[in-house]
Amino acid sequence: MPITMQDLTVAFDVGQRDTLLADWQWLIGKHRLPILFTASGNAFVQDVNDGSIHLLDTGEGRLKPACDSADQLRHLLDDVNFVIAHFDVNAIGQLKSEGRELAAGQVWSFIHPPVLGGSFDTDNYEPTDLAVHFSIQGQIHRQVKDLPDGAAISSIQLK
Repeated sequence: MPITMQDLTVAFDVGQRDTLLADWQWLIGKHRLPILFTASGNAFVQDVNDGSIHLLDTGEGRLKPACDSADQLRHLLDDVNFVIAHFDVNAIGQLKSEGRELAAGQVWSFIHPPVLGGSFDTDNYEPTDLAVHFSIQGQIHRQVKDLPDGAAISSIQLK
């Protein structure tokens, strides 16, 4: 069963562009806006000051440089190695082969986030509304970002 870019990405309402990543502003700032969401719950964001593109990895809670411009990203989307490295193709393929699908506006989110001891295995994924996923993951990562690896976490508060 072939995997397409439509399987690997999630459409979003451009009108929500300024708010979808509000719970990640502690990491990405106010000058980076989403331009592409992956089905695996990550986002490519563009810096409005210099045009550079970064990958917001919600599993790791990190912002990683991806490329210098939206034009360069468009070219990279034709590069199989780039797509495999940044779109969790194997996980999406496994979910698809199991007959698991996303509804419109959903991403695969963690039932038990890895930052709280969960795994990156596909049995730990569930379909989740795009805005809910980014809000919850952003809040969790903000609360644990300064803790040392292996620290006991007694509670997380979500708004």
